[in-house]
Amino acid sequence: MGNKKQNLFIILGAIFLTNAILAELIGVKIFSLEETLGWLPANLNIFGYTLDFNLTAGVMIWPVVFITTDIINEYFGKAGVRKISFIAVGCIMYAFLMIWLVTKLSPAAFWLEVNNTDAEGNPFNMNFAFNKIYTQGLGIIVGSIIAFLIGQILDVIIFQRLRKITGEKMIWLRATGSTLISQLIDSFVVLAIAFYILAPAESRWDFSQVMSVGSLNYIYKFIVAIALTPLIYLGHFLIDRYLGKEEADKIKEEASQSGF
Repeated sequence: MGNKKQNLFIILGAIFLTNAILAELIGVKIFSLEETLGWLPANLNIFGYTLDFNLTAGVMIWPVVFITTDIINEYFGKAGVRKISFIAVGCIMYAFLMIWLVTKLSPAAFWLEVNNTDAEGNPFNMNFAFNKIYTQGLGIIVGSIIAFLIGQILDVIIFQRLRKITGEKMIWLRATGSTLISQLIDSFVVLAIAFYILAPAESRWDFSQVMSVGSLNYIYKFIVAIALTPLIYLGHFLIDRYLGKEEADKIKEEASQSGF
């Protein structure tokens, strides 16, 4: 049974790490949710700004990270979440360091030549595009990591407090509730650090803009977190079936007693 528990942590950890790192890498793309779905622009007025759902691609999979956090929290407690969270931060920092080093490599002439035009035949600089896509400002990286850690800590604390109230019942409340609160903080912290606190004066956002864009991002995360709630029950069902109900209950009880 020990092997099953260990395998479970490895699988959940792999899902967690893959999505956390991937969210950071694809987060440089801003997409239009309305155009993707064929809808008209939302034109929401938030804190004096008229905004549409133009979102970072990272929001597509961040909810998976938080859901995985809740499942790890359920079966491995605060200590399990702490371990995987700090591993994730280390992996993200390592990924950005390697990406930065790679952008400093001199491009091969033939690589530039065979990729010197786009699909319409316009001149295209592949090396510039590569560097532009894969490098981000220091403020965004720092803001993202700090927001990630704060969100994880809040998610763990709120989850365990709700678990003490609900016991084994109302999984949706402690899982979705902790995710909604932690993502509320996450949505604003990363923007505040990246575009308000650490941003150069010439590109610094107004605080009202931070609040408006953060609100829009949270609206999306709120809807997605609710929509993904059934996946939490599916995860619990599959894990309980894999471990066996008796052993799963034992592990969850031990997890509820673990410290952070």
